[in-house]
Amino acid sequence: MFREMRRKDRELRNDDIIEILKNNEYGILSTISENGYPYGVPLSYIYMNDSIYFHSALDGHKLDNIKISDKVSFCVVGETSVVPDEFTTNYESVIIFGKAKEIFDDEKTSVLLEILKKYSKEYIEKGTIYIEKAGQRTKVFKININHISGKKRS
Repeated sequence: MFREMRRKDRELRNDDIIEILKNNEYGILSTISENGYPYGVPLSYIYMNDSIYFHSALDGHKLDNIKISDKVSFCVVGETSVVPDEFTTNYESVIIFGKAKEIFDDEKTSVLLEILKKYSKEYIEKGTIYIEKAGQRTKVFKININHISGKKRS
């Protein structure tokens, strides 16, 4: 169903993949628009419970696309460095294929708190109040992972 990685010598182990997902701040969510074109948008996320979670406004392009098809890909690029004299780049990256679905209630609150801990850990009390006020104006999605791979060149 999913393609094998061409460069097996660069394939990462599952533990390394999880570290990249946990230690980076942004990923690119890719969806398919109603016109058939791909749409990639950078967003903040958390990796938790073997899933990717992200928050969103109540409407927008990515949400319209998820309504059309819940199949998505999500890419995170970790550390990179250009190697000019070798005409290449050292990198680490993870690509996920899965299905996105909106989550609600306790799971939504739990995820928003984890996002707060990741991005604003010095402001937990203030952020908790913010979540209570903004919760109705925020959607939270979970990407259930169907396939994951990681690659590194060093």
